[in-house]
Amino acid sequence: MHKIPASEITPEQLYLSRRAFLGAAGALSAAALLAACGGGTAAPAATPLPTDGRTDELGAPLSSFEQITTYNNYYEFTTDKAGVARLAQQFQTSPWAVQVGGLVGKPRTFSLEELLALGQEERIYRLRCVEGWSMVIPWRGFPLHKLLAAVEPQAGAKYVRFETLFRPEAMPGQHDQLYPWPYVEGLRLDEAMHDLTLLATGLYGRDLTPQNGGPVRLVVPWKYGFKSIKAVVKIDLVAEAPTSLWMALAPGEYGFYANVNPEVAHPRWSQASERRIGELPRRPTLRFNGYADQVAALYAGMDLRANY
Repeated sequence: MHKIPASEITPEQLYLSRRAFLGAAGALSAAALLAACGGGTAAPAATPLPTDGRTDELGAPLSSFEQITTYNNYYEFTTDKAGVARLAQQFQTSPWAVQVGGLVGKPRTFSLEELLALGQEERIYRLRCVEGWSMVIPWRGFPLHKLLAAVEPQAGAKYVRFETLFRPEAMPGQHDQLYPWPYVEGLRLDEAMHDLTLLATGLYGRDLTPQNGGPVRLVVPWKYGFKSIKAVVKIDLVAEAPTSLWMALAPGEYGFYANVNPEVAHPRWSQASERRIGELPRRPTLRFNGYADQVAALYAGMDLRANY
């Protein structure tokens, strides 16, 4: 098993405070509060659900499969975390294809079967949501650099743009015209090529569920969860930094990098601590979500307060 810094769980208290905020703030601010992270069930904090006994490399237990698959941020379906799994039940994830192009030598469309053939390994990662909750998730997938190497990036490619499926008849949240659908995210090419960056196709040894972004999603464990775009259907290598959905919707609150940083507060709340789903006490937020040893060199010399 590939042991790398892990991912985490979701707090019920934050969900309730989110609902209070929605009543007080305008529609745009409310939308910006809940960036799409992906999560697990919020069991009462005093009675955490059982896991299979494994931990991340820091000794934190995995979030349970039930937690991970029943408490989800996925606005393409609904803004109600507890309602995503129900609405996603009939979502068809097969057949599936991911178109990879842009500034590449060998543009190609990959079927799900071809993606799976690039290799599957387990990575236990922490997931930290911009809302302040976290999980530890055993993903299954492959490093994104395997896919990018297959299409041969050109010299002019500096960034990678990702796009989610747009299918309003199956994803009812996409009827909400407040959001500039389809969901778009982006990484610098060196971030995308980093070995920690994963294209996930499963979790807990099973196929990735629709409510968690199945059949294919991005996982970038040192960034806030909304960067880990779900239901990916298109990947383009480009020369300029893409504008993500959250940057377009609330540019004063969400920047391009979205690295987990306890020293940089969100405009409306501190990021210094977090709640793991199933736990009562808050815990300190780790710089780069605990992956600083692996990824800090990517940002050498950068002002991470300005480049948030």
